[in-house]
Amino acid sequence: MKSGIATFPLDYGCCPKWLFERMKKLARSITVAVVEEFGAQEFLRRLSDPVWFQSFGCVLAFDWNSSGLTTTVMAALKEGIRGLENDLKIFICGGKGKTSRKTPEQIQSWGEFLNWSQQRIDQLVYVSKISAKVDNSLLQDGFQIYHHNLIFTNSGEWSVLQQGMAPEIQKARRYHWLSQRINNLIEEPHSGIASEIKVNPLNLTAKESDKNREISVSQIKEEPKTFLKNLKIIQEKISFSDQQSLFLETNLVKKRKAGKFTEIRLKDIEFYWHPVLKERFDLKRLKKIIEKAHFLKPKNFEELLSLEGVGPKTIRALSLVSEIIYGAKPSFEDPARYSFAHGGKDFTPYPVDGKTFNKTIEILEKGIQKSKISLKEKLEAQRRLNSFYKK
Repeated sequence: MKSGIATFPLDYGCCPKWLFERMKKLARSITVAVVEEFGAQEFLRRLSDPVWFQSFGCVLAFDWNSSGLTTTVMAALKEGIRGLENDLKIFICGGKGKTSRKTPEQIQSWGEFLNWSQQRIDQLVYVSKISAKVDNSLLQDGFQIYHHNLIFTNSGEWSVLQQGMAPEIQKARRYHWLSQRINNLIEEPHSGIASEIKVNPLNLTAKESDKNREISVSQIKEEPKTFLKNLKIIQEKISFSDQQSLFLETNLVKKRKAGKFTEIRLKDIEFYWHPVLKERFDLKRLKKIIEKAHFLKPKNFEELLSLEGVGPKTIRALSLVSEIIYGAKPSFEDPARYSFAHGGKDFTPYPVDGKTFNKTIEILEKGIQKSKISLKEKLEAQRRLNSFYKK
């Protein structure tokens, strides 16, 4: 997965109307040119590339290092191609805030326009919902999703682009998905995550978290009382004033067989910094959700995640018990790596990827040159592109 160089200070306010109108015009013109030259699938693939998308936003004259680049560029693109969707074979659903919640009905509307079967429409609606749940509940990095776009072609390829915010640190983070590279919607599904900072998230999308996910589902399938009892034991035994000594000395659990899993006695394990250790769960509310999930009998972790009511807290509780009682440690690796777009001339953090670098510039340059805008606008767009890559 690629990672981006972009910094995303969390900005407030709105884009000036005069600038937004220019962005719409330029976005439409460049998109038409790129689709004619490379095709709708390639344009979709480029939107899923954090670096290319950041470059595109810079060309459209928005702040290159602002969180507003994501929301404003996608709004300008959506409005810019309005009326041309069927010609371009590109359809954009969703947006920021309340508009993001309209994504399912917009998918339904476009699906009916394309004469798709209801099953095919429902599959795309499911993709929209599960991708948002994954980035909110499985990748718990402290960034709350507030912007969500699903972009798809008439042949069914899709891309998801969404952004989360962390108001307490005034930062934003952007998540990119692309259907062509996804084998599993819950395991390392991202084509890229652009972020300025690294954190220690609860990362249940990582391959290393497979056992944790497996045991979480097993706890739902078994009698809910067992899970709730284990969670209660953990909460009662934890001494918030001396967490480390708990794990060095406690007899929190006895070693015994539990189905095909084995509970463990905790000895000198790095649990003291666990991001959910101090959390006090509402056991009454959690009981209702767990019992409902148990009744619905999810076959796997993806089905569990997709259930209504199963959100970040439920996932954290299941993960915590899976780790502490059953020893299945989840990943805390941040998939959004703090790195440069194409490498550096001094080989930091890795050698320059000339092929990727050139392709990124080539597609945007061709889009600019072939776009139906004035020579002055083309020169200004080219200047902005050059300026961005010098940064």
